[in-house]
Amino acid sequence: MVADFLDAADSSLSIFLQFRSFTFSAEKKKITSKLLLKYKKKIISINLKKKKKMGTLGKAIYTVGFWIRETGQALDRLGCRLQGNYYFQEQLSRHRTLMNIFDKAPVVDRDAFVAPSASIIGDVQVGRGSSIWYGCVLRGDVNSINIGSGTNIQDNSLVHVAKSNLSGKVLPTIIGSNVTVGHSAVLHGCTVEDEAFVGMGAALLDGVYVEKHAMVAAGALVRQNTRIPCGEVWGGNPAKFLRKLTEEEMAFISQSALNYSNLAQVHAAENAKSFDEIEFEKVLRKKFARRDEEYDSMLGVVRETPPELILPDNVLADKVAKTA
Repeated sequence: MVADFLDAADSSLSIFLQFRSFTFSAEKKKITSKLLLKYKKKIISINLKKKKKMGTLGKAIYTVGFWIRETGQALDRLGCRLQGNYYFQEQLSRHRTLMNIFDKAPVVDRDAFVAPSASIIGDVQVGRGSSIWYGCVLRGDVNSINIGSGTNIQDNSLVHVAKSNLSGKVLPTIIGSNVTVGHSAVLHGCTVEDEAFVGMGAALLDGVYVEKHAMVAAGALVRQNTRIPCGEVWGGNPAKFLRKLTEEEMAFISQSALNYSNLAQVHAAENAKSFDEIEFEKVLRKKFARRDEEYDSMLGVVRETPPELILPDNVLADKVAKTA
């Protein structure tokens, strides 16, 4: 089993180095071999610690599970060979919503929503009630990403960090609480304070600082080390000051974050449904879609009441306020 970890370490490091397109000299090869040896030792120590925590019964169960998985893979390969030219072998998707990078692991609050197709990688922290939507990538591989509570990172957005740049600064990405980041936005090594708004398709480059209650317009390109003051709207390419925000617009920013936080709970509940629940709902929809109330009244037929869609209480804010 240790050998498997070492093989994984070799392949991971080789892919990483190929990606960085290094041209190896003798000195670089020496440094690389030292790095690989250090990484192998680290994996071995982590593996041994896990084994100690397992206990005797845990080790036995783990070993049996490993044998069963290996047997299944061997049988699958044998079946493919027997089919000859008539089989199609598809590459297994290894997508993981949460993925470690070396010893850095994402930390996501249990009340946060992360869409199944999103990717949170490495040193990333997501606060309470925040939502990471479909197709988003949060990559904290060379630095850290910190997201506060009640913030929404909408579909297909990218959040990355900077290890080095022309200014020589180490730049994580920090996003405060109740922030709205629109669809397909790019945030790279920047800071966004609480209750700020980043429009759809906007790009924030290294060192950008967006103050509280500030707004970046859709499609804007904010250049490096730009500071957007509180209560201002910036837009364009490159982004420039457009005008001041109104009180209604500032209130909208806070409400937008709340709306997405509530909507995220609905999506979280839907994604958590089991196969049986989904199939049962299909049957109900099919049953009640055949006849409407007007048709039934003409026939004098009284049917069951269609099931009501139950949403979380805080989605219906007005209803909760009246009850209180």
